[in-house]
Amino acid sequence: MIQLNNIQKSFGDKIIINNISATMQTGKCNLIIGTSGSGKTVLTKCMVGLFDADKGDILYDGVSISQMDKDSRKQLRQQIGMLFQGSALFDSMTVEQNVLFPLDMFTKMTHAEKQKRVNEVLSKVNLKDANKKYPSEISGGMKKRVGIARAIVLNPKYLFCDEPNSGLDPQTSLLIDRLIRDITIEYNITTIVVTHDMNSVMEIGDNILYMHQGKKQWEGSNKDIIFSDDELLNNFIFASEFLQDAKQMRMLESKH
Repeated sequence: MIQLNNIQKSFGDKIIINNISATMQTGKCNLIIGTSGSGKTVLTKCMVGLFDADKGDILYDGVSISQMDKDSRKQLRQQIGMLFQGSALFDSMTVEQNVLFPLDMFTKMTHAEKQKRVNEVLSKVNLKDANKKYPSEISGGMKKRVGIARAIVLNPKYLFCDEPNSGLDPQTSLLIDRLIRDITIEYNITTIVVTHDMNSVMEIGDNILYMHQGKKQWEGSNKDIIFSDDELLNNFIFASEFLQDAKQMRMLESKH
């Protein structure tokens, strides 16, 4: 669990994060949504320790990140998996070598142990025959799955995903969403997903933080969204006619 207590962050005179409190729940997909410039990225960077909050506190399972010494922060970072928007794979490395990279960097496992672990996570993301392929030889959806495999290879307690469905077709996006959800549940990870994909919100949004102009505008689940009367949230989520129809359908279904 990650707790945000009254987080504030400014750059110069401009307040980017304004007094945000929220809880990112373990074993759940915690989504952070909002328009561009709402502060999602800055908040996430505060959470992983890339930025220090000006005010407030961030607690990982009850331990304040601001009170951690250098060694404790290093240990925390090794418990964090990251899935980047562009997958961030090394083009000159094979799929296997990309997934192996964190194990080489942060563990003293034998080569056989590393190889076994790489094969385990590649199998988990349905890429057990892709070891020797290079990123240029696989699809965008496969690259995302390699990114997920690399993010979980160290058995992280916390998983941060930045726009995991960016550039993917709807069917592949759905597969990635369900893979993230299944991994979150199976490994009991605290997963944080920054996304603009409203299908992801409705599919895996166990806990959703909606930000507007640096503030927490709304917090709840994908089921709560259907009945929300927050005008800003509704304008953001149900901007399209299709999603407005989806909301009406779900409201009708819930009454029966």
